[in-house]
Amino acid sequence: MKTKLVGGAFAAAAATMLAATPALAEVDFSGKTIEWIIPFSETGGSAKWANFFAPLLSEELPGNPTVVVKFMPGAGSTKGANWFQEQKHEDGTLLFGTSGSTQFPYLLDDPRVRYEYSDWNPVMASGTGGVAYLNPEDGAKFDGTANNLKGIDFIYGSQGATRLDLVPLLAWEMLGMNVEPVFGIKGRGDGRLMFERGEATIDYQTSSGYLGASADLVASGKAVPMMTWGTLNAAGEIVRDPTFPDMPTFKEVCAATDGCETSGEVWEAWKAFFVAGFPVQKIAFLPAGTPDDVIKTYADAFDAVRNRDDFPTIAAKRVGKYDVFVGEGAQAATKAGTTVSPEAKSFVINWLEESYGVKLN
Repeated sequence: MKTKLVGGAFAAAAATMLAATPALAEVDFSGKTIEWIIPFSETGGSAKWANFFAPLLSEELPGNPTVVVKFMPGAGSTKGANWFQEQKHEDGTLLFGTSGSTQFPYLLDDPRVRYEYSDWNPVMASGTGGVAYLNPEDGAKFDGTANNLKGIDFIYGSQGATRLDLVPLLAWEMLGMNVEPVFGIKGRGDGRLMFERGEATIDYQTSSGYLGASADLVASGKAVPMMTWGTLNAAGEIVRDPTFPDMPTFKEVCAATDGCETSGEVWEAWKAFFVAGFPVQKIAFLPAGTPDDVIKTYADAFDAVRNRDDFPTIAAKRVGKYDVFVGEGAQAATKAGTTVSPEAKSFVINWLEESYGVKLN
């Protein structure tokens, strides 16, 4: 098992490695258009993440190029990732954004994966959280435990069990809930739309998706928050999400629910994939073959973005209060986000086959 860096360790790696980077030639993007490809639909959290960072990146890149976010959904993001794998550097105007739903198929050796993270050049990585919520009728029965929810048949719009949805699906099963996924949606935003139309009775969104739309459902009484997945502190422990400090974490709800354990094989497998999918949830990459000067230019631009005086305020409202890693720090974060223990991987592969008939080997 490879060692994971979390929390402050990412920041330390970033500071040390960036300080050692030599000065490189100036790169100028004047008059150019940067295409930032997102392998999901335009309704999900990845879209909101990229659309948040795109104009800020434009302001900080030399020459102030136009940064356009484009969408390439399909096969739970593997379609777009496979496409990006074939792209080579031309002039620094192609950027690609992934999420945990791209990382999980890679971690699980999904046969549809034809991409290799080590071939790409990460220039920015950011964490996120997630919020699970219920319809008002069932939400009225939630008391901080799942004990009163165990006899209910829930419907959930899912991108697929091998995607980031693995985290909520396994969590709900650990709580003893009966949640039936309807597979095939192209993005979490489509799952939210199913919930809004009454076609689904339980949903979860990453923080940007929740802040961008689902919070309005809660405010209008059309949804009831259940829990967050939490975040990691410097010691690697799951604690309350700083974006949603008043909501209990899954760990808290599990500990309070009859039959749910926060230790042991199942818990360790869930936590391993949570760590791979959320603290380093979204990553921006340049393609294979990108020169060092272009890579450093992007890293410097994202560094300038995260150091803006107004960044904490505007980020909290749209993508949440999470760490942003750049340059070598993004490389360390990417490695952590694409590594799980053999034991966790084996457990999840077996669970996927037993619960959903998904065979990956």
